[in-house]
Amino acid sequence: MRHIELNNQLMNKGVDGFYDLEKDKEAAAAFMEEVKAKSVPFASLREKLNYLIGENYYTNVFDQYTYEQVEAVYNLTAASDFQFQSYMAISKFYKDYALKTNDKGLYLERYEDRVAIVALFLGRGDAELAKRIASAMMEQRLQPATPTFLNAGKSRRGEMVSCFLLEADDSLNSINYVIGTCMQLSKIGGGVAVNLSKLRGRGEPIKGVEGAAKGIMPIMKLLEDAFSYADQMGQRKGSGAAYYNIFGWDVLEFLDCKKINADEKSRIKTLSIGLIVPNKLYQLAAEDKPLTVFGSYSVHQAYGKHLDDLDLDEMYEELLDNPKVTKKTVMSAREMLIKIATIQLESGYPYMMNKSNANKVHALKELGSIKMSNLCTEIFQLQETSIINDYDNPDEILRDISCNLASLNIVNVMERAAIKESVHVGMEALTTVSDFSRIENAPGVRKANAELHSVGLGAMNLNGYLAKNSIAYESAEAKEFARTFFMMMNYYSLEKSMHIARDRQITFQDFDRSEYASGTYFDRYLDQDYAPVTAKVIALFNGMSIPNREDWAALKAQVQQHGLYHAYRLAIAPTQSISYIQNATSSVMPVVELIETRTYANSTTYYPMPYLSPNNVFFYKSAYNMDQFKVIDLIAEIQAHVDQGISTILHVNSNVTTRELARMYVYAAHKGLKSLYYTRTKHLSVEECTSCAV
Repeated sequence: MRHIELNNQLMNKGVDGFYDLEKDKEAAAAFMEEVKAKSVPFASLREKLNYLIGENYYTNVFDQYTYEQVEAVYNLTAASDFQFQSYMAISKFYKDYALKTNDKGLYLERYEDRVAIVALFLGRGDAELAKRIASAMMEQRLQPATPTFLNAGKSRRGEMVSCFLLEADDSLNSINYVIGTCMQLSKIGGGVAVNLSKLRGRGEPIKGVEGAAKGIMPIMKLLEDAFSYADQMGQRKGSGAAYYNIFGWDVLEFLDCKKINADEKSRIKTLSIGLIVPNKLYQLAAEDKPLTVFGSYSVHQAYGKHLDDLDLDEMYEELLDNPKVTKKTVMSAREMLIKIATIQLESGYPYMMNKSNANKVHALKELGSIKMSNLCTEIFQLQETSIINDYDNPDEILRDISCNLASLNIVNVMERAAIKESVHVGMEALTTVSDFSRIENAPGVRKANAELHSVGLGAMNLNGYLAKNSIAYESAEAKEFARTFFMMMNYYSLEKSMHIARDRQITFQDFDRSEYASGTYFDRYLDQDYAPVTAKVIALFNGMSIPNREDWAALKAQVQQHGLYHAYRLAIAPTQSISYIQNATSSVMPVVELIETRTYANSTTYYPMPYLSPNNVFFYKSAYNMDQFKVIDLIAEIQAHVDQGISTILHVNSNVTTRELARMYVYAAHKGLKSLYYTRTKHLSVEECTSCAV
């Protein structure tokens, strides 16, 4: 195809020795010509909408809007003179997102049409809100998550959220319930993480019979099969993750299931794994002490609480001394960190969820604790364990978690001096997603969504913005910019959540028991000014009002008076496919290559980093060539302002030692990071997380 040939020609270097990037724009134009030739023609907007609604492609927008209001939104998107900025952007949109005829042969939507119908859906009858959302999306300041952008406005649609967190209790009823719920969620394209830490370990007693429990590995096998079976009618593979506490009895089996040379009977191939790591592990490693793990059932018998519900930073020594608690020393804590590093270098797993860090800064700690994370390690919310009884007795359904996501494009937000406006409209759009999400076959998820209204507004294109402004990712200026930008995101997300609570006279459940209500959440913003101090970074925020301590004090008073609608607001997901459409670098992580290579079937295409030129090529340093400790430093600056988490990837070369990698884990925990996602090496390819691809 001509457009692929043109795209490939960008790799031909000219007389200046640089890539021929104009060929990528020619490829995009050629692809657009193909789109026009394969698009269904309509004489007017009215004819188009009547057809799409009548043929059951769209929901009936006229149930909520007048024709004039709908036309105004479509006119707004059409008048934007939008142009895709790369071949990857246009090809990704039309291949994966644009609405097609039932036989997939012809296009029914342009980009402008998809944005218009998404905005109308998220506006839910408010014509002015629909126009604000449409403007933010056409200016590419705001990008809803893949499931929202793909499904909103369609009559035959999937769910607008696709990431969920569940917890299994130590009973067969609960295990059956969780596996069944996983299959229901996988059927609709959801990625599901499950906490298995409450299950009794291999060899623990069942009804007094010693050695009866088979541990967590058979359950992981069942989960793996469940996700493989319920795969959204073969259109999208099911995806799941199992989380387990590092002080749990079966932790060695849990880790070994990802070893390349693991026995086939115990090897877990497609299920992701994540470790729940209290700070006690790092303390034991610092003191060069042994790591002892505990039988979860014996802990529950002794204390009436599961191991996973105890504060192991405080209770570890007591568990060691309690003769009623089953225990075994597996290795030194340092050796455990080395073991984790070894397995990560082989497989990319496990994820690391730093439980103590997450709960230390948790503003809702009086309501419940954070126990795990999701498939992409950016979601951190309170979670409860449902009690699943026998058929004759009612179940006690408690709160699980769903991820309602969108991202800001930092470049376009900053260049339009529109942080406040973009955060506000992002929160409004996500509120619609949260309010509309009713996952019928996941009652714990539905309950939490109804009571907490949690969302996750994130950001992408950090490396792109820094490179465009000649700032090195590892520099002090990068940290200074991030400190101010994400402080402002936090401020305006709180402000908008307060506005919604005030206008609706509704707060998230038990707001009065949160640190927002007590005011302690705001203390550090009253004690410290987060405005930039160097001339270069100050200039980046020219024309924007940066909240100061007085502004934070005023916001604190307003939040205490009116409350917040959302229990959780910010989360930075890995933004994979959707960042291509935005012509953005993924999430807040550094890039890996100047020109990214993508292979589909028998063709190869190339994606040059945004704004790439001979003048900024130095600022697109590969993540593999960066000091990972400095990367962690930058992420830590951002994490301080994000109430949930950040999907953080470590990039290491194949010659890294396991000891060096273990030091990175310790350093990340020390700097306050709540999680580490994959560890990637140059010779290792790890499958992408699809459920959180915002």
